[in-house]
Amino acid sequence: MERLQKVLAQAGVASRRKSEKLILDGLVKVNGKVITELGTKVSRMDTIEVEGVQLTKETPVYYLLYKPRGYISTVDDEKGRKTVMDLVPEVSQRIFPVGRLDYDTSGVLLMTNDGDFSYLMTHPKFEIKKKYVAKVKGIPTRDDLKKLETGIELDDGSTAPARVKMTSSDKKTNSAIVEITIHEGRNRQVRRMFDAINCPVQKLKREEFANLTTRGLNAGEARELTRHELKQLRVLAETGKIG
Repeated sequence: MERLQKVLAQAGVASRRKSEKLILDGLVKVNGKVITELGTKVSRMDTIEVEGVQLTKETPVYYLLYKPRGYISTVDDEKGRKTVMDLVPEVSQRIFPVGRLDYDTSGVLLMTNDGDFSYLMTHPKFEIKKKYVAKVKGIPTRDDLKKLETGIELDDGSTAPARVKMTSSDKKTNSAIVEITIHEGRNRQVRRMFDAINCPVQKLKREEFANLTTRGLNAGEARELTRHELKQLRVLAETGKIG
């Protein structure tokens, strides 16, 4: 017997948090009965429906996508814009992005149908590190970099400590290249952090997600994660160290 929201997440319906919302909104039935309690447990013998569609457990799949700029990190877009789903290989499973990169940001983006895995990779408590390289307008001072490192006060609260390194600067163009590593995933967080020190981002790429990079891929290409990579990611989430 397992909690209903966990079963939904494992089946690729949504992340565990979004699965909980589906239950609370009365959109999930078990054996024909609407369930709204998050503690409900189910077995393999139970018939589960989500928004009228019977649940079938899918084989979990995991992809690494080199997301280019100009794509939305969602399954679909009501405005008709291009999404990352246009880039991944055709698979029978209902995959979705693990977290998101905004429209103008490129780099490492994971795709899966495993909601539990997505939860491990995105919840701040697991402190999965993401390294970004930003080209910014203006040249940050030492004090600016220190603010980024210790925490910037944003409208949704102070950011967690970050690792920051300015790798180059150009006085002629009044710009700089800064590497920043964070473990949070707030909406447009890196861009907002640089806005707060008056150095707006001109170009942004996520170079690393945990121990993964886009090495070997061109922008717009994807590949499956290896068993070893998956094991390392799970161990990292559970222990904070690469296994």
